[in-house]
Amino acid sequence: MKKDLEQRTKQFSLATIKFTAAMPRTREGDILARQLLRSATSIGANYREANRGVSRADFANKIGTVQKEAAETEYWTELVIESGLRDNDQARRLLKESSELLAIFSAIGKKLKQ
Repeated sequence: MKKDLEQRTKQFSLATIKFTAAMPRTREGDILARQLLRSATSIGANYREANRGVSRADFANKIGTVQKEAAETEYWTELVIESGLRDNDQARRLLKESSELLAIFSAIGKKLKQ
């Protein structure tokens, strides 16, 4: 499952890169695109790093970071949609995927605390 989730988060990053590249080049658009891109690509990078952690505690700590980045990505995507900068099928798919990733990593985090 680790490799499947690594691939899924990588595909999410690539989809976000393409999405933000097509956002309007306005001050607001640039700010939201940059924030969204940073948090979305951080999900996969931090998950990959978690999988290479040196201990269970290290893994749990990094999964916590992944959860935070997924929640932030969900927030920025909501802002993009609700601001009207990009409210289309692609934006809705990104929001759905960020919500699913947040749920997955939250479940992993809860299981680690048991």
